[in-house]
Amino acid sequence: MKHNAALALALLGLITLFAFPGISRAKGDFAIGSVLEEFRMQDPAGIDRSYSELKGEKGTLIIFLSAQCPVVKMYDQRINAFAESLKAKGINFVGIYSNNTESVKWVREHSEATYRFPVLIDKNNVLADKLGATRTPEVYYFNADDILDYHGAIDNDRSGNNISKYFLKTAVEQKLSGKEITEKVTKAFGCSIKRVGDAEGS
Repeated sequence: MKHNAALALALLGLITLFAFPGISRAKGDFAIGSVLEEFRMQDPAGIDRSYSELKGEKGTLIIFLSAQCPVVKMYDQRINAFAESLKAKGINFVGIYSNNTESVKWVREHSEATYRFPVLIDKNNVLADKLGATRTPEVYYFNADDILDYHGAIDNDRSGNNISKYFLKTAVEQKLSGKEITEKVTKAFGCSIKRVGDAEGS
């Protein structure tokens, strides 16, 4: 009897997942060592862009952003500075806006005023769901072979005043120097990604 009840609950979970694709999937679906396949999205100007077109020769940082998240705003200067420093090393930043609550106009105005790297609009949260992203800011560092080497937070202090661990910077520097990345997964923090199907965009 208990076995039948457990089986029924498991089936209900699967039905819920596929019937309501906007529901956030658990992290870990896209694990360290996974390969990111080619994808295409539109930028805020409506131009179709591909991952292969935007990625860096020595690696790519995909970062989930938001036009409304106060935590992202606290990181904006650090994000731009890091993007500039890595571009010279052959690593490109690609920003992803996945919030269902943010209009294209809002994203365009925000990104043009804020960032110095290309950004894309993740309509219907397709990429966020694929990677298991749930927060802004949340970063995914792919090496030159498009293999995921680091996933999580940028550092350990949203304000930027008391940073003691530079998670992302350390991971990239270790990779570029040929060393093993010591901390490959950290817990991203910030604002939740508002998905299609979330109640009233909450």
